[in-house]
Amino acid sequence: MTEPRARAARHKGQLNFEKELRDLLYAHGDDKDPLPETVRVMDEITTDFIIETCHAASRHATLNGRQKVKLEDFKFVVHGDERLLGRMTELIGMEKELKEARKGFNTDEGKVGLERGGPKKRRRTNKGGEKDEDGEAGDDADDGDDGMEDLVFGPSPTVARRT
Repeated sequence: MTEPRARAARHKGQLNFEKELRDLLYAHGDDKDPLPETVRVMDEITTDFIIETCHAASRHATLNGRQKVKLEDFKFVVHGDERLLGRMTELIGMEKELKEARKGFNTDEGKVGLERGGPKKRRRTNKGGEKDEDGEAGDDADDGDDGMEDLVFGPSPTVARRT
């Protein structure tokens, strides 16, 4: 990019891509445990590249009268590097293929009983605005218990009856 920017002080010593860069270096023939200085320098180069690319894309969006950065802004920024543009186009195409493939699968599997939203716990208060000792409202008229369970199954054995 044109002008290198100074890293913000809060990110100065922080490594953003340490694990990924270690794996990348090992995949390209470096030692299993590369030198910390190598990882630090690679991290700075990677972070600076990402920051510069984002700034350039933001600048391009601003020049086009937009506040939001679009994918076309990033394509414009890297249009001079054919390899990078080709890889970006390939990854975008793969992402679209994956989205289409995911749409083909039935996503309702494993959601038995949740098709109606499942049980939701609502906070209810009685007319005075206070909760009862069990956390329920004092008015049982709207809780869906119309006594049909007792008619069909009989009274619950766990309920203590007063005599």
